[in-house]
Amino acid sequence: MPEQYVPKEAVTHGDGGTTALAMAEAETLEGGRNGRGGSPRDKPRSLWGDAWRDLRRNPVFLVSALIILFLVVIAIWPELIADGNPYRADLAKAQEGSAPGHPFGFDTQGRDVYTRTVYGARASITVGICATAGAALLGSALGGLAGFFGGWWDALLSRVADIFFGIPVLLGGLVFLSVVTSKTVWPVVGFIVLLGWPQIARIARGSVVTAKQNDYVQAARALGASSGRLLLRHIAPNAVAPVIVVATIALGTYISLEATLSYLGAGLKPPTVSWGIDISTASTYIRNAPHMLLYPAGALSITVLAFIMLGDAVRDALDPKLR
Repeated sequence: MPEQYVPKEAVTHGDGGTTALAMAEAETLEGGRNGRGGSPRDKPRSLWGDAWRDLRRNPVFLVSALIILFLVVIAIWPELIADGNPYRADLAKAQEGSAPGHPFGFDTQGRDVYTRTVYGARASITVGICATAGAALLGSALGGLAGFFGGWWDALLSRVADIFFGIPVLLGGLVFLSVVTSKTVWPVVGFIVLLGWPQIARIARGSVVTAKQNDYVQAARALGASSGRLLLRHIAPNAVAPVIVVATIALGTYISLEATLSYLGAGLKPPTVSWGIDISTASTYIRNAPHMLLYPAGALSITVLAFIMLGDAVRDALDPKLR
């Protein structure tokens, strides 16, 4: 029997209100199935969509993201909040405390501690971001290839990574950077990438090994997809989440490593403005002028803590076991 169309406005007696409401809901559902309507909330969300929704509701993520955004802005444009010169010295004011226009006081050479603390963010943020990007790219490429192809390539990468894991970080930094005469940030970035990629590679390898066993990868392989397409289009998007989490947490660790190497005299060198250099200089005068140590050390601690908190929030949002 052919279906008959009954206008909603024609049902006006008996339980017409209930019937009209039911028909309206039925048409809404049918329209959603046919693509003619429906609420956007009915659409399935991806892993990244769920993660972004959780991150927006996480106060830890919001606070840490705001701190990091502020640090990145002052690293690029420090003159926005510090109009002084970090190299300008006035020996008559050496080791003096807070003064009008100089809230953090002066160091041993009469330089403004506030200005140097603000400008010191540039070196630390540059080293952290560049080292993390380099280690993530190199480690993801090598680990992804090892996990995808396996065999002798996987065995070779594992043995090479074990060699780098056996190198003490501080001792390796002292030896490697002691022979470098450059006063830029790039030798420090290169050293951190050299010792940081094995950790990312191991995480990427495990993620790729797990992802390539999924049914959609096997189906794409059966349909004749090439190895490059399988790795880039089907496996990498579903294996990159753990790498992002580890890299975000490692960024804060790399910043603290740069400050430690600079403190020991093997990292950044003057005239570069660095929190590690200022902390090293101020440690000798901690009793007479504690303000010289307090402010750069506090800025370093807040920066490292912000990146670690951001990494923890991203990890919780991307972990399916926590949903």
